[in-house]
Amino acid sequence: MWEYKQPVRILFGEGRLRELNTEIALLGKKRGLLVTSEGFIRRGVVENIRKNCKGLVVAVFTSVSPNPDVQECDKCASLAREANCDFIIALGGGSVLDCAKAVATLCLTATPTADYLGTGKALPPAHIPLIAIPTTSGTGSEVSSVSVLSDHERGIKAAFSSENFYPKVAIIDPELTYSVPPYLTACTGFDVICHAIEAYWNKHHQPACDALAVHALRLALENIETAYHEPQNKLARRNMAESSVLAGLAFTLPKTSAPHACSYPLTNRLGIPHGEACALTMPHFIRYNASHGDSRTTSLAHLVGFPDAEAMAQHFVELQARTNLRTSLHDFHLDDATLSLLVAESQHPNILNNPVLVSTSFLQTMYEELHHLRAV
Repeated sequence: MWEYKQPVRILFGEGRLRELNTEIALLGKKRGLLVTSEGFIRRGVVENIRKNCKGLVVAVFTSVSPNPDVQECDKCASLAREANCDFIIALGGGSVLDCAKAVATLCLTATPTADYLGTGKALPPAHIPLIAIPTTSGTGSEVSSVSVLSDHERGIKAAFSSENFYPKVAIIDPELTYSVPPYLTACTGFDVICHAIEAYWNKHHQPACDALAVHALRLALENIETAYHEPQNKLARRNMAESSVLAGLAFTLPKTSAPHACSYPLTNRLGIPHGEACALTMPHFIRYNASHGDSRTTSLAHLVGFPDAEAMAQHFVELQARTNLRTSLHDFHLDDATLSLLVAESQHPNILNNPVLVSTSFLQTMYEELHHLRAV
């Protein structure tokens, strides 16, 4: 048995940002909060949006860090309340989208974000509509019910899920990704690849998500290098944008698995960007799953053109190297205590979605190998 749900209306294609005003009119709302980053103010994008929206954007929030903190969400929610906003536009990468998704609910309650993150406390059902406009090809947050936030005071980074977090509309305009620099293109692109792989081999996999994952993975593997080396290649950018949204659709219901679980301490403890952190452990889990009898890992390798899982893992490492992403932890000079913390903090709930039980001893061995391994 399985079921599939995707409530987000998706608009995809070059130039579709120009349809934003029409989408706002369809919502029937009058006072919008734009959540974005300073770069879009400097580039004049925010001014153009406010002009085209004819006064419907009444407030702008730009204080969102790469790993959005609960306090930033609280400040954003406070601004939305003060401005009496009845809808939100999120324009940016995954951090901006994740913050805005949480704020769409939190602006209707005075309860701090920290009370919900990692506590199991249920969010209230009320929320205001969100229009999500991704500017990177990576997170898939524009079509998911997940928000990944950090609480730096408590030293945690966690994903939490709610039906509230589904945007009302997602506008995916590949033109917005043309200016993304190569390193960020690689980081977000590998996040896409990991989403697709983890959705497919997930314990909670299902046919609709499988089909999306395979198509997304093929597109990403075929286009990430071109997008990295030729930023103005419109076809590569379009294909990576399509891959990103399809991978987002693929993992939303089954969720992510072991590589994402391990990414959280790698980001929190070592500051490795999310997509690069996910990619770092992925080859180890490809080999681990396949060697422990997971047939889906091997079948996925076949579906995307590899003779076996080992060949897919090796190609993955070579692709990391060719896009200048790290393939080891050698340069961090970690002590035993930090390695033990990485092992302990990788025991995130999503690790249970892995098709093979991940033992503590495997995590210890993996992190030791990554630490002693020199970069490719």
